[in-house]
Amino acid sequence: MASKTYTIRDLAREFDITTRTIRFYESEGLLAPRREGQTRIYSEKDRVNLKLVLRGKRLGLTLAESRELIEMYDPEHGNVAQLQRLLEKISERRVMLEQQLADIRLMQTELDAAEERCLNALQKARQKES
Repeated sequence: MASKTYTIRDLAREFDITTRTIRFYESEGLLAPRREGQTRIYSEKDRVNLKLVLRGKRLGLTLAESRELIEMYDPEHGNVAQLQRLLEKISERRVMLEQQLADIRLMQTELDAAEERCLNALQKARQKES
């Protein structure tokens, strides 16, 4: 029984990305389609790898991190090492996001204070004019 294959357009449509994006991931070694003339034929493995790369991107992983996780795929051993590494990456990303949130909150406080100073100065200037 032949396994399912996909064209570049099939994958682009399914994942709502451009064919250029798919070719980029291919150039980075994340996908390895076979060729029939000029046509790329993607396997189910390529499709899954693309799905994992896109999921990693949404989680804030770099391509190198996604590649590392994909290469750790080991279903014979329950993917334990891969899952542990992913948990580490999630934890790292969470810490980074929490720091960014703290930075944003601080910036909002500083903006509020600057706005208040400007409004007060503007009110005083208008009072002097009248």
